[in-house]
Amino acid sequence: MHFSLKKINQYCEQHTSPPSEVLYELERATHLKTLAPQMASGHVQGQLFTFLSQMIQPKAILEVGTFTGYAAICFAKGLPENGILHTIEANEEFEYIIRDFVKRAELEDKIKLHLGDAKAIIPTLEIQFDLIFLDAAKREYAQYYDLLFDKLKTGGFLLVDNVLWDGKVVEEKKNTDTRVLDEFNKKVQADERVENVLLPIRDGIMMIRKK
Repeated sequence: MHFSLKKINQYCEQHTSPPSEVLYELERATHLKTLAPQMASGHVQGQLFTFLSQMIQPKAILEVGTFTGYAAICFAKGLPENGILHTIEANEEFEYIIRDFVKRAELEDKIKLHLGDAKAIIPTLEIQFDLIFLDAAKREYAQYYDLLFDKLKTGGFLLVDNVLWDGKVVEEKKNTDTRVLDEFNKKVQADERVENVLLPIRDGIMMIRKK
């Protein structure tokens, strides 16, 4: 099979509903004001998150790794009237961008931002979540998985980002980050408490359902 992955991604973007004006402006601001704008979820992945949230209709969402808030805004669109999204960001430098665009999206009553170490904050959240999105330090994914598992409702979904690591997980010679992600994927695959599917969307999303 011979094709350009870049062209496939461009084709997918061209045939996906366009982002809202707020998301478009947030993506621009992320490119202008951060050193690693590729960390933002982006158009196609963001639309997928909105669809998943709208289908699941979660009352409570947890996001670990806010960055500038793109995914949080996308997920929040699926919250019911009394739903809430808790999002945790370690880097306080992003706070002004997050709060600005959450306000522009008119989601201030839906999105609660926590700043600090997620591993310290998660145990303080006395909530069972319907949906969790993990996009934090890749080398700590296995640790986060164990920490988050009891916070996820039975039948709830955990989405884990960047699990293909630019396709490097299939290479025979793996650097440390790649090896850690490969081991994480194997950990999930071997966990009989869950059902899972690895989606080759963008940089790979592991979608996990707690039995």
